[in-house]
Amino acid sequence: MAGKNFFLHIMGASSVILALGVSSVGAQEVSFQGQTMRMVVGFTPGGGFDTYSRAIARHLGRHLPGTPTAIVENMAGAGSLIAANYTFNQAKPDGLTIGNFIGGLIMGQLLGNPGAKFAAQKFEWLGAPGRADEACALTKTSGIGSIEKWMASRNPVKLGSTGYGSDTHDVPRVLQAALGLPIQIVVGYKGTADVRLAAEAGEVAGICTDWNSIRSTWRKVLDSGEMNLVLQAVPKAHPELPKVPLAINFARSEEARWLIQVGIHDQSALLRPYAAPPGTPKERVRILRKAFQETLKDPEFLAEAKKTNLAIDPVAGEELEKIVGDLMKMEPAQVAKLKEILLPKK
Repeated sequence: MAGKNFFLHIMGASSVILALGVSSVGAQEVSFQGQTMRMVVGFTPGGGFDTYSRAIARHLGRHLPGTPTAIVENMAGAGSLIAANYTFNQAKPDGLTIGNFIGGLIMGQLLGNPGAKFAAQKFEWLGAPGRADEACALTKTSGIGSIEKWMASRNPVKLGSTGYGSDTHDVPRVLQAALGLPIQIVVGYKGTADVRLAAEAGEVAGICTDWNSIRSTWRKVLDSGEMNLVLQAVPKAHPELPKVPLAINFARSEEARWLIQVGIHDQSALLRPYAAPPGTPKERVRILRKAFQETLKDPEFLAEAKKTNLAIDPVAGEELEKIVGDLMKMEPAQVAKLKEILLPKK
């Protein structure tokens, strides 16, 4: 009897070892060789999102098993909501499709935006190339060269936006509510490059968006003096913008400060997230997260980013996952206040 128990014990241990061995081999066998990775970008070519994604795509394959090719597919519209919905609902969860859409859509989903056909907490978050440094740039012809002139303006200042849920919409709406800035938001542009053209044509006075996007795609008009940076919505001044005033310093109430903190500062890590569809196998998610972070630290990638003025300050997928999870736990009264400010009026 003792011999039989010993035999069963040995067989059981062998089964566990065999199972672990198969699992390990299975993990090692994950390969993307001969396959093509797709980065579905929610904005048009030439803007900040597109520029970041194309740079990442050129280097990502080297850090994945099998060295696949990575391409960018622009799926613009509705402030990148089309791309977010596609990634969540239609893209195959096989690790070959990565969605890149604006993080403000997550707040929109929380606030009940009917166009958000996804559950943000179910995305497989891979990471982000950096945090947003939100700033507002206005044309010289607008006559608004400082925050003081903006606050004193009798007419609303027109700002171009890619749509509800984007920082080009949400940042100015929060600033309008918190600081009383006269603003008229013109939505519907497919990308920040299109807003730049509209500003040059005099259709709008400018934009509020990530400074890294402004400096990489609006550099010509900034250097020419045709546009001025009049405000930045960050906790502390960006090293490159030491003289541009901070929005939080103009807040005159606790509620105003809370709005800027929650509506802008806390969203900074979520500006340019990359995510795989829900249901993507966990091992593939682990591999993609690792490859994404390695790409953002790759010397060749960093050299390219420097040439194109792309700021890199990597945010891990695990951090994005936590931020999204915490966001979904917000108090009902706070959600109601943000809903009043950020969602389009019926």
